[in-house]
Amino acid sequence: MSDSLSNQISAFKNLQRKLCRNYYLMSIVEFDGETVAPAKGAAARADAMGELAAERHELLTNGAARELVAALAEAEAAGELDQQTADELRVLARDQREATAIPAEEEAAWARLTAESNDAWHAAKTADDWASFEPYLARVVDGVKRRAAYLDSTRDPYDVMLDQFERGMDAAAYDAFFAQVKETVVPLVHDIARRPEKPMPAFATAYVPTAAQLAQARDLLALEGLDMDGLALAEVEHPFSNGVAPGDVRVTTHIYEHDALNSAFSVLHEGGHAIYEQNVDPAYAYTCLGCGTSSGVHESQSRFFENYIGRSRPFMGQLLSIMRAHAPEAFATATEDEFYRVVNRARPGLIRMEADELTYPLHIMIRYDIERMLFAGEARVSEIPALWSKLTREYLGLEVPDNAHGCLQDTHWSDGSFGYFPAYALGSAYGAQFLDAMVRAGVDVEGACASGDLAPVRAWLREHVWRRGSSVDGAQLVRDACGAPFDASYYCRYLVNKF
Repeated sequence: MSDSLSNQISAFKNLQRKLCRNYYLMSIVEFDGETVAPAKGAAARADAMGELAAERHELLTNGAARELVAALAEAEAAGELDQQTADELRVLARDQREATAIPAEEEAAWARLTAESNDAWHAAKTADDWASFEPYLARVVDGVKRRAAYLDSTRDPYDVMLDQFERGMDAAAYDAFFAQVKETVVPLVHDIARRPEKPMPAFATAYVPTAAQLAQARDLLALEGLDMDGLALAEVEHPFSNGVAPGDVRVTTHIYEHDALNSAFSVLHEGGHAIYEQNVDPAYAYTCLGCGTSSGVHESQSRFFENYIGRSRPFMGQLLSIMRAHAPEAFATATEDEFYRVVNRARPGLIRMEADELTYPLHIMIRYDIERMLFAGEARVSEIPALWSKLTREYLGLEVPDNAHGCLQDTHWSDGSFGYFPAYALGSAYGAQFLDAMVRAGVDVEGACASGDLAPVRAWLREHVWRRGSSVDGAQLVRDACGAPFDASYYCRYLVNKF
């Protein structure tokens, strides 16, 4: 390798490290704003996020960075780069192309707007005040459409955004996926709805104080296998997780003192995201490969631990043991069979994050349909509450009593994450195919769940999913891990067999 190429590779690695530092600062500001920051600091946070976004844009798109990427592209074409550096170049060059397409002033204004919009959403949800949030969301939707046009003015703007969250996916692919899932789920939901509902046992709504639930959360995260010395846990209105930096993942939960199971499964879900981030190949640290590859694959990990592990019959002994340890009065007389029935109760409800495993994709379809209409010009932001009520009635057979239980329940649109919701359902389907491949490989998943030793499950996921970071896109990762392309029939069969 020539001295010139060696210097270019060194500069490339240094550029990635600088971008990682910038991401770290933005993540800390975001986490602080969601957890402990006072409401009156919203304007200062928005301004800081704008400055950091502008700095990131400059780092990624300045002349020196573009020249560096161009020079390394020539070296890669000549076969002079090792595989990791070539993968880093592929990902960063794509990021650079997309960032260059968006003007710097637009990027800074976007960061400020989404920070302001997120704060407006928090206040609106608490007060059930759609009118106060609507103007912010209208600006966000306009901003997303502008960004999509900057990225690729020749494509449908919604396809552009879907591709941002899961490379290679577009509305046509999601339409086919959702049609298959709907054909499976809707008849099951209708069949279950006709059956008499058994009364819920007392433990399902027993009082469990916040301190006990937070202690319970830590035990569940440890059981999943997270490195607890590299994790922070906090309370928020809308749970999320974030891989902030090597050795630093953040997990959040929302506590309902009369619904301890809600927090338990929320923690298992967010822990799945976090353990993915903790187990990326250390060689990728401080590079653009050092995080999960896509929203769909990330959601496959969160839904895997929440549902395929957490709601499995063999896992009930482990779950019940932890719940009893922190709230013995509430769970002393509960049995594993009762627990299994309660955590797998399939009934339509209004809140996505409280939805059972079967009806969950119907919640995603509501959001997907609205997003498609907004981007096709078939609906305005002001019409979202009415559309939400109509689709909830159509898919779930329920009436929406207020916007807090309807279109204000999720935070995603406030930060411009249009195109993200479909990845939740896609991730669930990825997880079913991973589970099948894992079992075919000889992993005793049921035995691991029963014993509480999830090491064999983690070992398979670490080898086939986690360690690869962003070195391959989601579709290729699924193909490599499962020996075949993505196929939604695994998910549909799983739901039929279970429910």
